[in-house]
Amino acid sequence: MKSRTFFSWFAAAVVLACTAPLLQSCGIYSFSGTSIQPDVYTVTINYFEYKALRVNPSLSNDITEALKDQFQRLTRLEQVDMDGDLEISGEITGYDVRATAVTADEVAAQNRLTVTVKIYFTNRKYPEDDFEKSFSAYADYDSMQSLDAVESGLCEDIIETLIEDIFNATVANW
Repeated sequence: MKSRTFFSWFAAAVVLACTAPLLQSCGIYSFSGTSIQPDVYTVTINYFEYKALRVNPSLSNDITEALKDQFQRLTRLEQVDMDGDLEISGEITGYDVRATAVTADEVAAQNRLTVTVKIYFTNRKYPEDDFEKSFSAYADYDSMQSLDAVESGLCEDIIETLIEDIFNATVANW
């Protein structure tokens, strides 16, 4: 019985050892979850314009920097100011607060902050991958609190979700 378990383990190890170099050598898949073609070396991430009616003065910069950080941490791409193999531009098109839960007295019990971002993705090496798409994320908060009191924490959570979604859509093909 022990030899069968050892053989199963050994066979799995051999298969993994043989498959890993094949996956890595094709250059498309990486263990960070990205699927960047091997001849793509640079990325340009442009500043996100703020076009929403309700104003949050730091949101454009926060989203831009968070996306740059994500690419730096999870890809091998060099960030350049202009004409990268990949280019991401965007604009914040929505920054809205709405009531989500209403009590029996028709009073808001919870509010929802929603941020919407429109992304323009250009792949200069593989133009068939280009897209224009909107992404939204939200966070709820108790209506007894003012938006000013909870806004920075909500925005951190929302930005994290948006960046993950944008990253996955641009280089992880999810």
